[in-house]
Amino acid sequence: MDDHPRAPLPEALIAFYGLEPLPREGGRFRQMWAGPPRPDGRPEGTAIVMLLTAEPGDFSALHRLPTDEIWHFYGGDPLSLLLLSEDGPARTALLGSDVLDGQHVQFTVPAGTWMAAEVADGGAWSLFGCTMAPGFTYQDYEHGDAAELAARFPQEAARIAALSRP
Repeated sequence: MDDHPRAPLPEALIAFYGLEPLPREGGRFRQMWAGPPRPDGRPEGTAIVMLLTAEPGDFSALHRLPTDEIWHFYGGDPLSLLLLSEDGPARTALLGSDVLDGQHVQFTVPAGTWMAAEVADGGAWSLFGCTMAPGFTYQDYEHGDAAELAARFPQEAARIAALSRP
C-alpha cells in the first residue's frame, strides 16, 4: 500500500503531464508531439493533452481552425463539445467512455466549425487530447466573438456567452 499522500487527481495530472495554461482558449495543456516541418513551415501533425475542470471559468473558449481536429477522450467525466457550423444547426457532442449510450471516445470536428468545450453538467474534470494534420499553429487559431456568434446562432446565445472570452 502506498503511504504517500496524493494530490487530488486533476492536480496530479497537471503535475504529471506538466500542463500549462492555454493562452486565450483556456484550460491546461501540453503539446505531446509535433511532426517534422512541411515545406510551408507547418508541422506535419500535432497532438496535445488537455485538462478542463468544472471550476468557474475553466473551459475551452469558442474558436475555429482551418483543418479538421480530432478530439480524444482519455478519462474523468464526460466533456460537452458545442459545435456551430455555417451550414447546419448547432449541436453538442458528448465525449466520454459510455460509447453505448452515445458518448464518443474520438470525435472529429470539421474544419471551419466553431467549437467550445466544458466539463459536462455534474462532472468535475475531463482529460482529453486533440490531434491535427497538418499540425496546429497559433496563426491558425481564430477566437470567437460572442456577440457575432450569438447573432448568427440565437438559439445558442446563452451557451455562446458562457463559453466565450473577450
